[in-house]
Amino acid sequence: MSMNSSKEPASPATELLSNATCQTEKGLSVSFSIIFMTVGILSNSLAIAILMKAYQRFRQKYKSSFLLLASTLVITDFFGHLINGAIAVFVYASNKDWIRFDQSNVLCSIFGICMVFSGLCPLFLGSVMAIERCIGVTKPIFHSTKITSKHVKMMLSGACFFAVFVALLPILGHRDYKIQASRTWCFYQTDHITDWEDRFYLLLFSFLGLLALSISFFCNAITGISLLKVKFKSQQHRQGRSHHFEMVIQLLAIMCVSCVCWSPFLVTMATIGINGPDYLDACETTLFTLRMATWNQILDPWVYILLRKAVLKNLYKLTRRCCGVHIISLHVWELSSIKNSLKVAAISESPVTEKVTQQTTT
Repeated sequence: MSMNSSKEPASPATELLSNATCQTEKGLSVSFSIIFMTVGILSNSLAIAILMKAYQRFRQKYKSSFLLLASTLVITDFFGHLINGAIAVFVYASNKDWIRFDQSNVLCSIFGICMVFSGLCPLFLGSVMAIERCIGVTKPIFHSTKITSKHVKMMLSGACFFAVFVALLPILGHRDYKIQASRTWCFYQTDHITDWEDRFYLLLFSFLGLLALSISFFCNAITGISLLKVKFKSQQHRQGRSHHFEMVIQLLAIMCVSCVCWSPFLVTMATIGINGPDYLDACETTLFTLRMATWNQILDPWVYILLRKAVLKNLYKLTRRCCGVHIISLHVWELSSIKNSLKVAAISESPVTEKVTQQTTT
């Protein structure tokens, strides 16, 4: 495809576009953008409706903390998909002629800010959810008495504002977001890296994303091991443990989706920040990993859509029919829905609490 911008007078934007060699098929790309945006909006809308209904029902109870964090994560995915998808469709529809519709680089800056924020914020929220659940399982009394709804909202706000700060950092440092080689999206400078500041933004984004994934993995591992230890030691607090297990399953699903979708893109950005782009294949690799990252915003809501009582019970019954044996005991593992799966500290604070209660009643 020829580039009309090559005939324009020399300018930084024109030079960037004229040096871009990575091209995409317009028809396929427009179709991908429209399909991704539509599916993402519908999926997140359905998940938001489910989570908000559950939050309104249980907002005065302990389980509201997890629901609030989960709802915020899905809402962030929704707006990220809506804004980034709408801009991408507009860019494709305008034949990627940035010189014509964005000479002041305003749209590119907005696109870049939204890309960074919608990438980091869900990862931060996932790590906050993992930390909250780890404390709830390992220190249930401390969690129920000290970690209030106000504290959870403060952690949520802190994660969101920090993601906004990182996204605005280049603007605050008087650096513009750049049109990437495919001319379809904007991000930090990934080609013609000239100084430490360009490398710093790429490495900061990659480091924070990988750190959030590592925190989620570490906290979920501690939570899972703690639950398994309690399960093997005693059969008490069966119901409380089952609710803990279900939340951990949801967190593990979120973590796995984030790792599979975001790790390639984060590693690619870190590699470019350290070694610089290998321009023969950097564009194609980056574009592929970016599309993988886009799937995160589509798959996240389905964790909350699918992990519900009706779906899990049907899967359980189907598994029993296929295997012909009782491979799972419902009295040990209660597959409850998002509506009544989040009974945690109030039900199972600790073995000591139950003993005190039994002594009081006797």
